[in-house]
Amino acid sequence: MKAELRMLAWEVTKRCNLNCSHCRASSTPEAAEGELTTREAMQFIDELTSWARPVLILSGGEPLMREDIFEIARYGTSKGLRVVMATNGTLLTPEIVREVKASGIKRVSVSLDWSTPEGQDRFRGTRGAFQRAMEGIGYLKEGGVEFQINTTVTKDNFTELWSLLALSERLGARAHHVFFLVPTGRGRKLQGRELSPEGYEEALLWLYRKMKEGRIEIKPTCAPHFYRILVQKGEKLGRRDQRGFFGFSRGCLAGVGFCFLSSTGDVQPCGYFEVICGNVKEKPLKEIWERSEVFLALRDPGNYKGKCGRCEYRFVCGGCRARALAVHGDFLAEEPYCLWEPKGAAAALQ
Repeated sequence: MKAELRMLAWEVTKRCNLNCSHCRASSTPEAAEGELTTREAMQFIDELTSWARPVLILSGGEPLMREDIFEIARYGTSKGLRVVMATNGTLLTPEIVREVKASGIKRVSVSLDWSTPEGQDRFRGTRGAFQRAMEGIGYLKEGGVEFQINTTVTKDNFTELWSLLALSERLGARAHHVFFLVPTGRGRKLQGRELSPEGYEEALLWLYRKMKEGRIEIKPTCAPHFYRILVQKGEKLGRRDQRGFFGFSRGCLAGVGFCFLSSTGDVQPCGYFEVICGNVKEKPLKEIWERSEVFLALRDPGNYKGKCGRCEYRFVCGGCRARALAVHGDFLAEEPYCLWEPKGAAAALQ
């Protein structure tokens, strides 16, 4: 399968000022040894833009803890990339928002997992995290920077989805992206707190109904079986309309249209997919993207095992490969949190 790199998430630093329960990166206040220097970061952008123009997501850790973050953002923008940023929101100030805008960053995501200070502060491991994130959102609005809300959903905050979506609408967010927990990094301690297959289905059907209302752009993430639901509901994939349906025509994009770059240059299919496929200090990303055996295996749904391998929706869903790896120890194994029982005729939905 030919694969176009459409989105790249770059963990620019592992440093973070919070101590979140679910943290994929197991972030700490200290930078990881060997993080890409400013010069290496610019060289990476040069190599990347010589062959691809993905959306560049500056993430972490907390990206605002990297001193040269706006230098990197400006350079990415100057090279023709759409640059966005994922932050916990607590370090935003009016001055930083002005730098965000001047650097060309097009959208900022702020993580809110609870609609109350008590829940958010507990989940984020820091007193005052909710209040400071809300203040940061206010600064983004005042500064005219487009923002979205990101939520990681578990059994513990599942019932918060309703109030969180309403809060996102009241705040004026451009979008609400709902991430379904993959127990990696510090998130391994939450293993068993993932939604059940029935809970996933209930949440995804509810999000579909809310998406149809068209009040706010909604995107479930790390829940590729949502694309099976879209097909079952008669929606056309591969285009985007006013209700917020995305142009992606496939659920799990790990290694297919998406990849992850760690702060030290390691390349993975996604941030939750804990297999290192190369390092940009040693070889160009283009070579890793095009030749990695792991990436190539992910691009052929014929490699899937279990019920994913015989599912009629395998070409539009793909199952979460990171969750299969985390739960089964095999990234080609069946998606462990999908209740759909295949009916056969897998080739029909290629």
